[in-house]
Amino acid sequence: MRRVLVTGAARGLGAALVHGFRERGDAVLATDRVTAEGVDLALDITVPEDWAAARAAVEERWGGLDVLVNNAGVAGGGRLDVATLDEWRWITEINLFGVVQGTATFVPVFKRQRSGHVVNVGSLAGLVHPAGMASYNAVKAAVVALTETTGHELAPWGVRASVVCPSYFRTDLISSMQGRDEALSGVIADLVAGAPLGPDEIAVAVLAGIDAGDELILPDEAGRAAYALKLGDRPAYDATMRRQAARLQALG
Repeated sequence: MRRVLVTGAARGLGAALVHGFRERGDAVLATDRVTAEGVDLALDITVPEDWAAARAAVEERWGGLDVLVNNAGVAGGGRLDVATLDEWRWITEINLFGVVQGTATFVPVFKRQRSGHVVNVGSLAGLVHPAGMASYNAVKAAVVALTETTGHELAPWGVRASVVCPSYFRTDLISSMQGRDEALSGVIADLVAGAPLGPDEIAVAVLAGIDAGDELILPDEAGRAAYALKLGDRPAYDATMRRQAARLQALG
C-alpha cells in the first residue's frame, strides 16, 4: 500500500487518479482548492500555509508519504500580442509555483524516508510548442525541467520524479481558462471536446507509467506521435507548427 497525496482531486484527471490509486489498495489524501464531494482536505496550491497544513495532515495520518501527485492547474494561453502580463503571472503562479511549493514542502519528508516519488502533471505543451500558447507552453516546459532536476537532485535519497505530458483529452479544465484571446480559447475548447480520450483512460496510462518508474509519461498516442515527430524530423515538425500558426492567424 502506497501513501499518496493528489492535488486538484475534485474532478477530471485528479479524481480519476484518486479512484485508480484507491482501486489498487493505496491510501489517498485527495485535496482540492475548495472542499467538495470526494475531497479530504482543502489545499490551494498557491498558499504556503495550505501546503504546511497538508504536510502536517500527512505526517499525522501516515507518518510519511510515498507519492506526491502535483496535478492541480489551470488552462491558459493567448497570442503574444494579445495576452497580458497579468495573464502570464496568473498562470505561472498556479501551474509552476504551485508545483514548486508542493515539491519543496515534501522534499524533507522524502529525504528523511530515503524514498518517495514526485509525479508532476505537465502537458504535451511542455514538449511540443504550438503557436498562441506561449504562457502555457512556457510554464509546462518549466514543469518538465523542474521534474528532471528533482529526479537528479533527489536520486541520492532514493527519490524518483516523473512528469506526465498528455495531449488534449476530454476534461473540464477548459472552464478555468482565462484571457483576452477569445479566438484561441474557442480553438482549444473544440480540441478538448473532440479529443478521443477522457480522464479515466489517461489515468490508467499514468498509473502504469508510475508503476514502471517512467520519468516521462506520454499517456496517449497523439502525444507520443507529436513528440516523436519533433525528435525525429525537426523540419517536418516546424512546418506543422507553422501551418497551425497560420490557421490561428486567419481567425483574426
